[in-house]
Amino acid sequence: MKNPFKTFEEACNFVKNLPYKRNSDKENSNVIIEENGGTCSTKHTYLKRISEEFSMENVQLMLGIFMMNAKNTPKIKSVLEKYNLLEMPEAHNYLRIDGKIIDCTRKGSSESDFIDELAEEIEINPNQITDFKVQYHQEFLKKYLLQHSEIQYPLEKFWKIREECIFALQS
Repeated sequence: MKNPFKTFEEACNFVKNLPYKRNSDKENSNVIIEENGGTCSTKHTYLKRISEEFSMENVQLMLGIFMMNAKNTPKIKSVLEKYNLLEMPEAHNYLRIDGKIIDCTRKGSSESDFIDELAEEIEINPNQITDFKVQYHQEFLKKYLLQHSEIQYPLEKFWKIREECIFALQS
């Protein structure tokens, strides 16, 4: 991939200003440029790869699970209410640079959007934003549902509710 940016900060600002939307091919590192937008996964994978072109060895691609709720993610409030839920565990990708969280998901995104609700995080490689991320997220949801017996949805239905939440974020 040819890097069109003079600095990593310039790349981050560009990516942050791209619209939030699902991409057709998460395996393609340039998909956010080709489709003029992306998700937390595709945007931060692109930035991780760009960081390597800048010889930045201190950039980590992170996978965190945080609790989306009506306060930290207002666009999903109606979905949560529809299913009588207080929160939805969501897998989120972001960067850590020298330990500091950098979130370029949207214009105005910052760690304060999710840090207080962060349940766990691990470092991943760019090629883990597809199958690995989904599997990791679903394993977390299985444990979450076991710990919250008041939630009577099976995993498959809970995942569909989560998809409704994600759809609401794109509006």
